[in-house]
Amino acid sequence: MLPALTIFVITYVLISARRLSVLRIDRPAAALLGAVACVLFGQIGPDEAILAVDGRTLLLLFGMMGMGACLDADGFFARAVERLGRRFPDPRHLLAAIVWGAGLLAALLTNDAVCVLGTPVVVGLIRARDLPPLPFLLGLATAANTGSAATLVGNPQNMLCANLGQLAYLDHLVLVGPIALVALAVNHGLLRLLFRAPLRAAAKPASRHNHSLPLIDRQTLPTLLIVLGSAILYAFGFDLAWTATAGALVAMLIRRHPPGELWLRVDWSVLLFFAGLFVVVSTLVESGAPAALFDRMPLWTDDLPALWAWARVVGIGMVGSNLVSNVPYILIVAEPIAALPEPTLGWEMLAMSSTFAGNLTLFGSVANVIVAEKSREVGGVGFFDYLRVGVPLTLISTAIGVVWLWLLLG
Repeated sequence: MLPALTIFVITYVLISARRLSVLRIDRPAAALLGAVACVLFGQIGPDEAILAVDGRTLLLLFGMMGMGACLDADGFFARAVERLGRRFPDPRHLLAAIVWGAGLLAALLTNDAVCVLGTPVVVGLIRARDLPPLPFLLGLATAANTGSAATLVGNPQNMLCANLGQLAYLDHLVLVGPIALVALAVNHGLLRLLFRAPLRAAAKPASRHNHSLPLIDRQTLPTLLIVLGSAILYAFGFDLAWTATAGALVAMLIRRHPPGELWLRVDWSVLLFFAGLFVVVSTLVESGAPAALFDRMPLWTDDLPALWAWARVVGIGMVGSNLVSNVPYILIVAEPIAALPEPTLGWEMLAMSSTFAGNLTLFGSVANVIVAEKSREVGGVGFFDYLRVGVPLTLISTAIGVVWLWLLLG
């Protein structure tokens, strides 16, 4: 148990150190280093390490990023933000457009893909209009997390919950979709409240142009129809991973240009990052360390009323998701969730709460780190700057979600 736990801790120290720019090693390298160490030190066999990698989740994530890459190559995101900037010259209205646009797109394209593709565009808009960076950068990161809760393809942890808990796409959308919309409204309201002074000070006429490229053209429309068609197929029960991958390949094949440029727009490092984490976390689970922890601090207790018992499950998950990141926490807690009195409600609670928990701290979600790293030229996002929005947003949205799901499924 001790060697596996040591490797796990060192791996996450390296990941956190990279986030704090202490060591010159990135997240994928740290995760792969941990995976290799698990095999070399005999904590998991080579074949078992390969089997530990959840191929369905990686395939689904690839498919979603592939469709996003096609839209990016067509200039959809750049045109969307440019048109929103002209349509909403008031920064307060522009913030609303970014929050709701990022949230809704994340439900279709995953939060990581929206942040990878959207951050450079938002940074360009901040520089062009001399806007205060924080509300718009925080709006992009937090809204992408919040909106992604609505669907099982909105983020990697939801993909895992779907696979492990056998959740249905349409059922999840009906259950959690309304929560995500309410949470987006809370998200927008908090940003408006906390940054009302800089937003008001930046409210000045924006330059307007008489001509602009159409938001949807003949090249973009087929890709958007493929994204919509994929969502419809998910709702009818088609396999999430293969449907998303098929959508990405069709979108690539119908484009006139060779797919080489699209491969460059897919963030392969995210896939490597999760592949390495699957091995490290699987090794930790097999060591028995998580089981020993949950023996001492069980997720579920019959001593509490049902609503408070579920709140305990979610509260532990909120802390765990920010200590080890939300995707590894799903793997660690999979067996205790499956053993709950109502496992379906447990998986839905886990998907919802682990997603909202990604908004608690800057390190709670990979999407947050993507925005922080890609926006350094305009100041980026600091740890305590993020907490100012993340803490109240996470607590409010999670509380709403717990009560809502308990009323419907409890």
